[in-house]
Amino acid sequence: MMLMKQALIYFSFLLLCFYDCDGATLAHSPAQAPSKHVAEVPAKAQTLTPTKAPTALPVSAVEPPSQVPLVQAPPHKALFTPTDVTKILEKAGIFSVFIRLLKSTSVSIQIENQLNVSNTLTIFAPTNGAFAALKPGTLNTLSTEDKVQLVQYHILPSVVSLQNFQTLSNPVRTQASNTNDYPLNVIVEGSIVNISTGIVNTTISGTVYEDNQLAIYKLDKVLLPLGIFAPKPKTKQLAPTPTPAKPSKSANLSSSSSSTSSSLPSEESLSPNVAEGDKSKALAQTNNGVIHIGVVMVTLISMWGYF
Repeated sequence: MMLMKQALIYFSFLLLCFYDCDGATLAHSPAQAPSKHVAEVPAKAQTLTPTKAPTALPVSAVEPPSQVPLVQAPPHKALFTPTDVTKILEKAGIFSVFIRLLKSTSVSIQIENQLNVSNTLTIFAPTNGAFAALKPGTLNTLSTEDKVQLVQYHILPSVVSLQNFQTLSNPVRTQASNTNDYPLNVIVEGSIVNISTGIVNTTISGTVYEDNQLAIYKLDKVLLPLGIFAPKPKTKQLAPTPTPAKPSKSANLSSSSSSTSSSLPSEESLSPNVAEGDKSKALAQTNNGVIHIGVVMVTLISMWGYF
């Protein structure tokens, strides 16, 4: 009996050891997959890391204008629906000075009327910083008519997209008086739209609004036309002509007496062949002429005193 008990205990111990070893192998076998996966991740990451840093791209001096409008147009806008330009500029938030000019000159009403009859327009809108860059008092020195011409100089009578500026012919027609006094030239270089007035050179820096009837572009400078801001030529002031001096009374008397005395014959000027009687007669006439001269001088003096 004793041997059988020992044999059972020994057999039970063997079964227990066999079970523990089998469970250990089963427990450790799934753990090998994560270790293999973890080892593969750095290998893949290592192949994705660049071995050479990318070179920096050259940056141009003038950046192309942003084609994303500051104010989005409503979807499927119909042509007969009028567009409020001042509200668009107010939403953009950087055109308060230009809005004041549009309202004070009543050009905003003119734009509204044109858009109501299905006309198309392009507006160059200078920012507040563009007006701040002008000389102090520039706008205050302008007359009302000049302010109207200045605002209309920033408006084209047709809608032009950024891609179609190259189709315009110079000088570009604006809504100012005429192209002779208010020329505007547009030159397109790649995606850059250059604008020149003869005084100011600038570029379109972005799109404010665009639909099938109206396009508004942002400018960082105010377009100054030659018809208003061209330097005036300096005129030379001529010296005043001197007025002749009024002759004095004594000068008139002396001139009249000298002229009268010069007209009378002198005794020495008589011919030597004249007879003695004729000579005395001539002297008598001379004395008589002197008497007449005295009478004339007295008459002249009295008349001068009368006047």
